[in-house]
Amino acid sequence: MFEIVIFEPEIPPNTGNIIRLAANSGCRLHLVKPLGFELGDAQLRRAGLDYHEYATIKVHDNWAALLLALAGVRLWAFTTRATRPYFEARFEPGDALVFGPESRGLPVEILDEFPEDRKLRLAMRPESRSLNLSNTVAVAVYEAWRQNGFQGTKG
Repeated sequence: MFEIVIFEPEIPPNTGNIIRLAANSGCRLHLVKPLGFELGDAQLRRAGLDYHEYATIKVHDNWAALLLALAGVRLWAFTTRATRPYFEARFEPGDALVFGPESRGLPVEILDEFPEDRKLRLAMRPESRSLNLSNTVAVAVYEAWRQNGFQGTKG
């Protein structure tokens, strides 16, 4: 399936929701430290319900460690700073969808590592600042999965 990467997540319920999404979609979740919470946080566990045991979660000490672990994987950055709409991308199984922390998004120095055509944006009204992280991840995962025929689903 796909790799979901959350760089320095801050809000436990968002990450809990993303854990549940990863479990239900077959994606692997990568969290890049520092985390704004402990993995045993009650809000994280409550949002993820009992899906933690069904999700594959890897925690990386830093961005460099993540890149080493995902060497050779195509990475897509989701950012409000991009101009390319997410639905123009052609996702392939194994691609990594990368998201930044809730309060600030991906830092410029990380975004600079991505080619322009690998920086994607979700549509929003012009006066809007950003979308909720777990909602953004869900939209991106489902678009990538849709493009690949919802492989691995029943029915």
